[in-house]
Amino acid sequence: MGYSHLKIPRICEYCSKPFEAKTVSTRFCSKECGNKSGKEKKKQVKEVERKQQILIDNADTIAKIQTRPYISIAEAVILFGISKNTIHRLIKSGKIPAVNLGQRLTRVSRSNIEAMFSVIELPEKPKEQPKKMSYEPNECYTIAEVTDKFGVSLSTVNKTIRRLGVPRRQIGKYVYVPKEQIDKIFASK
Repeated sequence: MGYSHLKIPRICEYCSKPFEAKTVSTRFCSKECGNKSGKEKKKQVKEVERKQQILIDNADTIAKIQTRPYISIAEAVILFGISKNTIHRLIKSGKIPAVNLGQRLTRVSRSNIEAMFSVIELPEKPKEQPKKMSYEPNECYTIAEVTDKFGVSLSTVNKTIRRLGVPRRQIGKYVYVPKEQIDKIFASK
């Protein structure tokens, strides 16, 4: 992808700092932020794979555990995918009642742990309906006018309009876009 003389204001997807992008597809302010983001995604993928592998390896054990009311801490680790330290911390804080039947024989109630991890349903946000374009042609630019006014190539204008969801309206052979939105987008030039 080639560079343009246009400087597009963006916010880095990793560090959330504002920067000026040289291309339409730039997502990060620096190579370091891009690398860190890639490493973080790989780490998340490995974590998901690890949890899936635990489920696959311990499918028989999980089936047996689910029928018993009291389980050991090691079984709770397998069943819920949380660490031993987390379970011990919850027992010490009193959030999970536990019974100690002897050395290394601590048992916890499976139903109490399940209650901690119950599904919470969040209300769905109503999706915003896109505004229908009710602009008059005198309140709009044609694509050619945008390229001439801001010195940007036709493909850059089209990609930017499509990516940002700017409303457009075709009348005859001309495509019109609202002046106010285009001025905000290309004002940094």
